[in-house]
Amino acid sequence: MKKINGKWMIFTGMIGIVLLVAIFGFIFWEPAPEYIQGEAEATEVRISGKLPGRIECFYFNEGDPVSWGDTVAILDSPEVLAKYDQAEAAESAARALNEKAERGTRSEQLMMAFQTWQKAKAAAEVAQKTYERVLKLYENEVVSAQKKDEAEANYKAMLATEQAAKAQYEMARKGAQEEDKRAAEAQLNRAKGAVAEVEAYVKETCLISPINGEVSERYPKVGELVGTGSPVMDILDLSDMWVVFHVREDLLNDFKMGETFKALIPALDNKEVDLKVTYLKDMGSYAIWRATKTTGQYDMKTFQVKAKPLETIEGLRPGMTVLKKIK
Repeated sequence: MKKINGKWMIFTGMIGIVLLVAIFGFIFWEPAPEYIQGEAEATEVRISGKLPGRIECFYFNEGDPVSWGDTVAILDSPEVLAKYDQAEAAESAARALNEKAERGTRSEQLMMAFQTWQKAKAAAEVAQKTYERVLKLYENEVVSAQKKDEAEANYKAMLATEQAAKAQYEMARKGAQEEDKRAAEAQLNRAKGAVAEVEAYVKETCLISPINGEVSERYPKVGELVGTGSPVMDILDLSDMWVVFHVREDLLNDFKMGETFKALIPALDNKEVDLKVTYLKDMGSYAIWRATKTTGQYDMKTFQVKAKPLETIEGLRPGMTVLKKIK
């Protein structure tokens, strides 16, 4: 009987201890905190060329820092260089024609036209004197009317020849017409434009970094052929980073435009950082959270929230997890 009583006392004591522990646990127990998980992202610029060609060389490897204006790769495009030679030859020809039009007639041609005019002028003077003598003889009835008419016709013909020769000389002295000069100048400008266009394409064989950043990925290998607009490498701008959260709409109270909140970065030893909400938008019907029960529940949408750090976070990299504690 004594043994039974002893066992009962031990049993009731254990029950009492368990109840006591349960009461203390219920009073002081706190549920584990819940977090919304986000991911760090950064501006990424894709480097590509306007021209097809082969990768001649890379100047930077993945992970290397680059600066604005650095040449990151060279494309080999023989077709563009050939077109450049053609454009330069066309420009040289157009410049020669323009100079010829501006300079006018050569001195030798001008002298020849002047001498032709002088010859015609002398012939006209002789024909005039001959006509005047024959006219006097005709008036004295020494020669016939036929002779007088022949001398007069010859004088008029020589006078017309002299005027034509003078006009040829004046045209040679003044040079090309204004219309011809303008046409030659326009042709030269067109050739210059063609050269400038091909020069722009030649510059495109050197791929330039438009930002300060870090090479995150290279796509083709040296010697591989790339087409127009094909990506060659990606550059990350680590100075422009943000965090993206996908938040159910009933939890949006913690995310309001322009407000700041604290978050943790597990990869940086749970470092606490301040973030500011800069973007808030629903993700569309494909991201709806479906209710598991019909009574008293409804479908809830998911919103994309972007938040930027208030200051530069040393060591933060794209892809790192960022946690926001739910209140």
